[in-house]
Amino acid sequence: MITVLAGGVGAARMLAGLRQVVDPSSITAIVNVGDDVDLHGLHVSPDLDTCTYTLAGAINPETGWGLVGETWHAMEALERYGGLTWFRLGDRDLATHLYRTQRRAEGAPLSTVTAEITRAWGLSERLLPVTDDRVRTVVTLTDGTRLPFQDYFVRLRHDVPITGVEVEGAASARPAPGVLEALATATTVVVAPSNPIVSIGPLFEVPGVRDALVARRDRTVAVSPIIGGAALKGPADRMLRELGHDVSVVGVARLYAPLASVLVIDEVDAALADAVAAAGVRPVVAPTVMRTPDVAAALGRTVLEVWS
Repeated sequence: MITVLAGGVGAARMLAGLRQVVDPSSITAIVNVGDDVDLHGLHVSPDLDTCTYTLAGAINPETGWGLVGETWHAMEALERYGGLTWFRLGDRDLATHLYRTQRRAEGAPLSTVTAEITRAWGLSERLLPVTDDRVRTVVTLTDGTRLPFQDYFVRLRHDVPITGVEVEGAASARPAPGVLEALATATTVVVAPSNPIVSIGPLFEVPGVRDALVARRDRTVAVSPIIGGAALKGPADRMLRELGHDVSVVGVARLYAPLASVLVIDEVDAALADAVAAAGVRPVVAPTVMRTPDVAAALGRTVLEVWS
């Protein structure tokens, strides 16, 4: 069994690559829910939905989120009324959030609802929210303002400097059913190439998850989301810099050294392999920019063969 720590577009593409080289039913993804947001009375789970839509072959390839061929009539009508439209929800995508919200109101935990949604999309992979409890990532700006993550990421287009990130509610949260077991029994644990601060970091804030990963360090491989000193997408590089980390594969190695024994780095960073090793992680050099399904599949093989 393969267990992937996941959040966002990079994780979704990693999962899509893995499913090409192993039985999809052998893959479990533990997914970040710190990005979840309540909008228009609806519970929206962006990372869970991005992983689901990507694996179902329904993701919008141009944005990396939302559904391909989407229409926006509801947002256009809402805009006429002066409603909140900075977080765009497509017409078909709305059905997912309506269903999730209905089932949560009926008392179903998020992990149960997620299994129902992935089953409806015909997926064999198991997607687990890291917790069924409410946790929310909050970003602190340089002027002391504290913002929910989606306000920072979408409304402000992550174009403002930050001084801190915390995950509200995490201290009292419990891992969702199956999360700790998936980490304990996996033959390989993969830390996907997601933002280490706000996509992967919140997973470790749920009590028990970090300890479970540390216990499997010898079978854990991480893929660097930083390539050539920059993030391919999103604010990971800026967030690392603003929070005092080295924006390079070496900085990523230092962050993940307590948790992973191997770090896959891109070919453009091959010259930094010795520095990665000095940080306490064995480097593996391979193409990591998943621009095509073939590259994603090759990366999937790489992470599964690091101990062979």
